[in-house]
Amino acid sequence: MKLRILTLGLASAMLSACGGGNGGGQDSQVLNVYNYSDYIAEDTIPNFEKQSGIKVTYDVFDSDEMVETKLLAGNSGYDVVVPTLNFFGRQIQAGVFLPLDKSKIPNLANLDPAVMKRIATQDPGNQYGVPYMIGTTGIGYNVDMLKERFGGSADIANSWDLVFKPENISKMKDCGVTILDTPADMIPIALHYLGLDPHSGNPADLQMAADLLKSIRPYVQNFHSSQYVGSLANGGTCLVVGWSGDIIQARDRAAEASNGVHVAYSIPKEGAPQWFDMLAIPKDAKHPEAAYAFINYLLEPKVAAANTNFIHYGNPVPTATPLVDEAIRTDPTIYPPADVAAKMFTYSINTPETDKLYTRLWTEVKTGR
Repeated sequence: MKLRILTLGLASAMLSACGGGNGGGQDSQVLNVYNYSDYIAEDTIPNFEKQSGIKVTYDVFDSDEMVETKLLAGNSGYDVVVPTLNFFGRQIQAGVFLPLDKSKIPNLANLDPAVMKRIATQDPGNQYGVPYMIGTTGIGYNVDMLKERFGGSADIANSWDLVFKPENISKMKDCGVTILDTPADMIPIALHYLGLDPHSGNPADLQMAADLLKSIRPYVQNFHSSQYVGSLANGGTCLVVGWSGDIIQARDRAAEASNGVHVAYSIPKEGAPQWFDMLAIPKDAKHPEAAYAFINYLLEPKVAAANTNFIHYGNPVPTATPLVDEAIRTDPTIYPPADVAAKMFTYSINTPETDKLYTRLWTEVKTGR
């Protein structure tokens, strides 16, 4: 938000192993990827294509709900998708993914065992997915605009009080407030702020979270999960609840433009979500061998480091860390210290009933009903 590439020999071996049938022959030279917007280094795909001979079609989405709709409908047309862990866990239960042939991903050996153990709580045995990036959801803000409204100090940004107390967020209304357009993030954050279990599916708890979000609705200019990057960078938005790497990208874009906009990211002191985005192969993928080659390539230390350097999210390859720019690997908002990490929580797999309630409540929040 440069690279040591998967060798052509390995890619060719993987493709040759496919033989005929689904994904075989010349058709194996094609790969269809569905990933979040602004979520890969600019030269990752071109370098992979050059080294592997595989032509990549790369489509983007900006919320887990979008990719899940395609996966559950079937025949998505994609060979690699990138869902977040809690969505991924229930998609496993729905039977939409191909079990991984780990012999075709030798770079699995590069992954952090602690990360794999945590992911295994929703992907037992790490059978279906490979972690791509690790991030948090927190507060992005325009430093100068915040200070103007809070007596010259930005300390309020270290607490969810900035977002969830109407007397605070109302001060930011005039300069633009955006929150993520995804209940899967916002409802657990609201639950946690209220001192409730962020994994709760209790309707009474969810109603309390929705009521909290409704209380700040009059001060929210926009609900969106990607546009805030540019808007925060150019000064069109001054307060965001968003994803760590996106906000840090906005910070750096503003700095590179020398436009006088100063952006910062905060992991609130009360705690925040930490999430894992996964690489997975849909069961009906037409080019699985190309998918294996691509996933293996992304786990090369120099490739993982280059992606982190561009998108500013931590990656799960420890040997990549020394290759990450010093300013990024020492940034506590990207690689949180132990005391901050101890207060973080992950998202849970919701039941269909809870999901329906999430959707209904979120519609009410957005419409102000």
